[in-house]
Amino acid sequence: MKVHLISPKSPAVCATERDKAIQFSRLSLATVAAWFPEETNLRIINDNIEEINFQEKVDLVGITAMTSTAPRAYEIADKFRERGVPVILGGIHPSALPQEASQHADSVVIGEAEGVMESLIEDFRKRRLKKFYHSARRPSLMNLPLPRKDLWQGSKFYREWNMVQTTRGCPFYCDFCSVTTFFGRTYRTRPVPEVIKEVKQFPHPSTIFFVDDNLTARPDYARRLFKALTPLKIRWFGQSSITIAKDEELLRLASRSGCFGLFIGFESLSSTNLKEVGKTSNHVQEYPTAIKKIHDSGIGVVGAFIFGFDSDDVGVFEETVKFIDKNQLELASFAILTPLPGTRLYKRMEEEGRIIERDWAKYTCGEVVFRPRLLSVEQLQNGYYWARKQISSYASIFKRTLHLRKSALFSLPVNLLMRRASRAFLKKSGFKNSSPYLPNSFSL
Repeated sequence: MKVHLISPKSPAVCATERDKAIQFSRLSLATVAAWFPEETNLRIINDNIEEINFQEKVDLVGITAMTSTAPRAYEIADKFRERGVPVILGGIHPSALPQEASQHADSVVIGEAEGVMESLIEDFRKRRLKKFYHSARRPSLMNLPLPRKDLWQGSKFYREWNMVQTTRGCPFYCDFCSVTTFFGRTYRTRPVPEVIKEVKQFPHPSTIFFVDDNLTARPDYARRLFKALTPLKIRWFGQSSITIAKDEELLRLASRSGCFGLFIGFESLSSTNLKEVGKTSNHVQEYPTAIKKIHDSGIGVVGAFIFGFDSDDVGVFEETVKFIDKNQLELASFAILTPLPGTRLYKRMEEEGRIIERDWAKYTCGEVVFRPRLLSVEQLQNGYYWARKQISSYASIFKRTLHLRKSALFSLPVNLLMRRASRAFLKKSGFKNSSPYLPNSFSL
C-alpha cells in the first residue's frame, strides 16, 4: 500500500527560497503515519517546499488542513480524486466544518486520529470507507506509537529542532482559540517515562521543541517532567501561560532542565479585552513583574499579541511596541484577531454580522476578515504591518537583545533572520512606510 500524507501550502507570503528551507515539518502527519502498518510505503510531503506529483501512482492520500490552508487542501484533494485516488481529510478545519470538507474527500477524520486510524485503515483495505470518522472518547496519551520522524529524513524539512508532544489541550477557554474546540476542554498528559524515552532517541546534544499548546498548565506534571529532563543536559523551547511566573520552583526547575525560551500569549495590554475573550489567567498589571521573574531565571520570552479586539483603538499598536521594547521581550509575534470556524468568536461575529470575508485562504491571522469595533479595516491592517516593521528595526532588536542574559545567544540571530523575512513580507504585501493615523514617533 502506497500512501502520501500531505501538508498543504500556506497562502501566507513566503519571503525567500531560504525561508522555505527552514520551515517546520508537521508533527501531526508523522503522528498519523505511526498508525499505518510497517509494510506501508509512506511519504510525507510539505507542499510549501516540495512539488506534488499528481500523476504518481498512489493508493491513498491523507491531507491535514488548518483554516488558511483549506482551499489548497481541497484543490489537492480534488485533483487526486479526479484520478480515482481515495482522499482522507483531517485537521482543525475539517474537524470544525466536516460537511464542507466532505465535499472534497472520501472520508473526513473529525478530531484526533487516535481511536479511528485502525478502523479507517481496515475499512480502506475492504473498500468500504465511511464518510466520517470520529472517536467516541478523547484518546489516552499512554503507550502511543512514536511519530514517524524517520520519514523526514532526506527531505527538505528543517530538522535542527526535534519536536516532542507531552500534553494535549488547554484548560483555558479563550473564545478566539481553536485548540479547545479541537481537543475539547481537556488537558491530557503523556507518562513522563515515555516522554523521556522519546527525548533520549535524539542525538546528543539536542535542542527540543515541545509543541504543546500549554506545557505548564498542570504544574505538578511539569515539575515531574522538568526533573526527569534535567540529567539529560538538553536545551529546549516551549509554550506556556504567563502563570508560570507565579511559581518560583517551577521556573527554577524549567531553567535547570534546559529551558532557554518560552512562547507566552500576552494577547493584549487591555484588561477589558482579556475579560471579554475569556483570557482570565492573564492580568495586565502583573506583566512587567512576571517578565522580570522569567528573565531572572535565565529564560527568554517570546511574546504573542493580538490586534483587533473590541477595545483596541489606533493607540494599541504604539502602546504594544513600547511595551515590548521596554520589557525587553526577546522576540515578539503579532496576529490580527481572526474568527476561526468552530470558535466562540466565530459564532459571535457571525451573529453580529461582522464577518466580511469568507475566503478561508485569507484566515492567516495576518489579514482582516471582520469589521473591527473601534478601528477601520484599513487601520487594523496597516497597524499590524506597522508593528511588525517597528519590531524588526535594528533599534528595537538591539534594545531587546543586547543584554547579558544567555537568551541573547539565541534571540539576536533569530531576530536578524526575522527582520529580513518581515521586510520582504511587508514589501510583497504593499505596505507603505507611513500613514496619517499611525504612530510616527519611531524610526522605521
